[in-house]
Amino acid sequence: MRKNLELKDYVAGIKAGDIAILSRAITLVESKRAEHQKLARELIQEIMPLTGKSHRIGISGSPGVGKSSFIETFGKYLTSKGLKLAVLAIDPSSQITGGSILGDKTRMAELSIDPNCFIRPSPSGKSLGGVAAKTWESLLLCEAFGFDVVLVETVGVGQSETTVARLVDFFLLLMQPGGGDDLQGIKRGIMEIADLICVNKADGENMNQAKLAKRNYENAVHILRVDSMPKVMLCSAIKKTGLEDIWNEIESFYIKQKGALEKKRAKNLGLWIKDMILEKIQNDFESDDLIKIAMEENHQKVLNQQKNILEAVDELYLKFKGKK
Repeated sequence: MRKNLELKDYVAGIKAGDIAILSRAITLVESKRAEHQKLARELIQEIMPLTGKSHRIGISGSPGVGKSSFIETFGKYLTSKGLKLAVLAIDPSSQITGGSILGDKTRMAELSIDPNCFIRPSPSGKSLGGVAAKTWESLLLCEAFGFDVVLVETVGVGQSETTVARLVDFFLLLMQPGGGDDLQGIKRGIMEIADLICVNKADGENMNQAKLAKRNYENAVHILRVDSMPKVMLCSAIKKTGLEDIWNEIESFYIKQKGALEKKRAKNLGLWIKDMILEKIQNDFESDDLIKIAMEENHQKVLNQQKNILEAVDELYLKFKGKK
């Protein structure tokens, strides 16, 4: 049986570079038990002075684009440069059973055994935007541990792109040639948050399609972006091409944004606080037994046309609000 750790044990372990302690610290912040949450809050408060020095990079893209393969290849490139890397990979949870595969270490077999890399899969659960509710705290713990780069990989569905953009400094959007993904290049929401667009799988027979996709995305960026124009690059996780150019672009971003980065992080912190409050409200609503009963009663009345849906929503909202 493992020894229960106290606050001083967590802090000392993180400062000493004990990866096992870091893993247990992330498990602690992810726990829903009240005593664990209290200790987690104290821990985050203690390690805050050690945070803020990492490159925070978000990576997203639709399923099948090759996120895991790219992260493994790009991650190996970073560690080969002597950088310490943490990967926070958000696995999609079933909305029916709540289960997750958490197979990121399997999909990144080489990177998972790299001594300069730490991979932590987390279930998205019912979190807003497909980003685990505790990803922010996990990111801070990784920064305090001393990682030079923290990659946050999202499930690439729904709101996940805009949500993860609030956690990171730099947002990298992976696209693939063909397959209908070209249509995503004209979605304003995605274009507004991307700092760099990379067309993956630009190799072999895909090369011509990749070049065409690159031109399409460049045209879309010029139409939809009125501020800074993100570059569109080609890369291949299989051939390990484009990695140096991508890293150079990220490094250039940090140099150019040095003065504005603190303001951006402050703004993102405010948005993330709002998201976490909404998350807590949603959890409270769904876990309230009386609300569950009222929900079912109103559901049946709507189905039986005894009440319209707007009346049901107003009643449930007022009932929940009155309990707070």
